[in-house]
Amino acid sequence: MPETPQGPLRLAVLEWLKDPATHFPRQRNGDPAEDGVTARAVAAKLGVSRRVAERHLGLLVDLGLLRTRRIRRRTHYSRDEVRIAEVARLFEKGW
Repeated sequence: MPETPQGPLRLAVLEWLKDPATHFPRQRNGDPAEDGVTARAVAAKLGVSRRVAERHLGLLVDLGLLRTRRIRRRTHYSRDEVRIAEVARLFEKGW
C-alpha cells in the first residue's frame, strides 16, 4: 500500500513549515524561514528519533511537497509552495 502525506505527523510537519521561525528554534547554520529546518529539529518537535523524522520528510520530498537544501553537512527541509498549490488544485477538481 503506497504511503500518503495524510498521516498526522506529516500533516503536522507541513503545517509547522508554513511558519518555521515560529515552530522551530534558530539553528546554528541556516535560518529556518529562509533555509528550512533539519531532520533533527523536526524529530525533536515530533518527539521521535531522527531516523523516523527523516522517513517522514523523505516521503514528503518524494511527493514533491518539500524541497531540500544542503548547508554544510546537514539537509534542511522547506515547503515547496508551488507544488503544494498544484496538488491542492488537483483535489479541488475532484481528482
